[in-house]
Amino acid sequence: MQNVYPEATLRKFTHDVFIAISCSEEHARLATDVLLKSDLRGIDSHGVARLSGYVRLWEKQRINATPNIQIVHETPTTATVDGDAGLGLVVAPFAMQVAIKKAQQYGSGWVSVRNSNHFGIAGYHALMAVEQDMIGFAMTNASPLVAPTFTNERLLGTNPMCYAFPAGKYPPLIVDMATSAAANGKLEIAQRSGKAVPEGWIQDATGQYTTNPHALKTGGALLPLGSDREHGSHKGFGLSATVDILSGVLSGANYGPWVPPFVAFMEPSANPPGQGIGHFLGAMRVDGFRPADDFKANLDNWIERFKSAKTVDDTQKVVIPGEPELEAEQDRKTHGIPLVQAVVDDLNTLADRFGLQRL
Repeated sequence: MQNVYPEATLRKFTHDVFIAISCSEEHARLATDVLLKSDLRGIDSHGVARLSGYVRLWEKQRINATPNIQIVHETPTTATVDGDAGLGLVVAPFAMQVAIKKAQQYGSGWVSVRNSNHFGIAGYHALMAVEQDMIGFAMTNASPLVAPTFTNERLLGTNPMCYAFPAGKYPPLIVDMATSAAANGKLEIAQRSGKAVPEGWIQDATGQYTTNPHALKTGGALLPLGSDREHGSHKGFGLSATVDILSGVLSGANYGPWVPPFVAFMEPSANPPGQGIGHFLGAMRVDGFRPADDFKANLDNWIERFKSAKTVDDTQKVVIPGEPELEAEQDRKTHGIPLVQAVVDDLNTLADRFGLQRL
């Protein structure tokens, strides 16, 4: 069963929850915007469904609702930001703003982040650069749920990466993806709906494929992009490793199996090598390479050529990266955001806890 809510209703509710855990007005508004952008774009796993998870981490004192976010190392084109254990929903936009300002002055800006938390969808942060006629980059490491090729030990997160490019008459082209065969949020959706997942997403504790979305709870692991060696899982492993090194090793955050878990009932490692979760964000001015209008005209041409490609049959079409999310956003702004009953119940528990109006 799904319930549909206007964007404004969920925006006010989410904002009020962040205020209730002592976030400032500015931070509450920004964190809410990141979560709602996810729901609007159809990425239901990273929207308000995650709100109670952030609250539980705050209750465990693993999220600082009033962080002192600051630059701790800097050159003209690079910086390292310490998030002071703040919401990644707030820390990552701060870091992207730093990257954008450096790009405005020097052509590109690159920022690594340590001591942060889950930052929502990578696309939100990359799109901040696109709004300035820049190419945006955003990636983060995450809780270790993925077993590298040939192992059944969980050593990497789903470690998403996003690249966003400004176009001319078309919407931005956005490549936003996990480096695992499926994002953990997809499992959470399957768990809530009681459905099996496709083969190749997960392995059980013995390393065998399973379609049980609850397999992670009994020692299983997500698989890298590619699923197995014959289908290129070593490439997914390599992409995930790249995200982990840029986000964690470079910044001084935790990495690999030491990245703290998002779920509050699991404790972080006792002796971690770094601080919190790590991100890596970047911005490049298009006109640092050629006139921006020329680039965008050529990207429009690129989009048109790929959209006109001959498909295998008439029921299919070439989907440009970012198109499905844009279509979802246009629809949901008009018709509302659907939430499964389990998420509504979860949010209403928060409402009762903080004395807010139930959904």
